[in-house]
Amino acid sequence: MSAASASALHEEIKACTICAEHLPLGPRPVVQFSRMSRILIIGQAPGTKVHASGVPWDDDSGDRLRGWLGLDKEQFYDPDIVALMPMGFCYPGKKGGGDAPPRKECQPAWHDRILALLPDDCLTLLVGSFAQAQYLPETRKLSLTERVQRGAEFAPFVPLPHPSWRVRMWMAKNPWYEAETLPRLRSQVLERIS
Repeated sequence: MSAASASALHEEIKACTICAEHLPLGPRPVVQFSRMSRILIIGQAPGTKVHASGVPWDDDSGDRLRGWLGLDKEQFYDPDIVALMPMGFCYPGKKGGGDAPPRKECQPAWHDRILALLPDDCLTLLVGSFAQAQYLPETRKLSLTERVQRGAEFAPFVPLPHPSWRVRMWMAKNPWYEAETLPRLRSQVLERIS
């Protein structure tokens, strides 16, 4: 797919309203990609801060994720380095004590079209259980901790926990993540951007 085709796909996604009636703040698809992206991050869905700014991962979770990857904001927001494709492209609203799950319309409508234009050797990070359920369905019986700990088995995918504030407790219970997983992840990221 050419750069012009990638730009056209961006515009098509930006105008998407397929689930507008279910979105409490209205549609505002948030996505980033180019045909040169070296790293693909498949996350959950934008929160209210990202909905307001229109910038993916523009919150504390994004700061934490960039720290895990060893990327600064300039690198992270360069679509020739990082593609950002959530399971749901718009803020889904609240449910219970947090955000609602991502809307189910985005993945079948857009993911394959975006994936078709990315390089075949893209490093693909599956951030959180929604992305892992979609792209690693054979691991559904595993806990998130087991998937992350056994991450090397799932190449080319790299399962990661969601970097919300709650992850601090999980990381305290799983010190191997910071000691072993993150250095390996940073090395993989560095290979792609060098």
